Amino acid sequence: MDLLGAVSAFFTTMSGLLGSVVNLDHPGHYLTWGFIHISVANLVVICLMVIVFIAAVLLPFPGHKSSKGGEHD
Repeated sequence: MDLLGAVSAFFTTMSGLLGSVVNLDHPGHYLTWGFIHISVANLVVICLMVIVFIAAVLLPFPGHKSSKGGEHD
């Protein structure tokens, strides 16, 4: 079995396992607010992306030290 076949078998097995754990045989849950109609799953993903974006803007880069006097190393 080549590498591509092994990777394909791995992902097929993992998708089968995840499909057996999570029941996907029911309609989704939706929120409606005025003309906005969004699924709960999409709303969760959007909120997580906003949180990661805010964290990326506010947290300093690793190893970045603030220097006083405007000098750069």
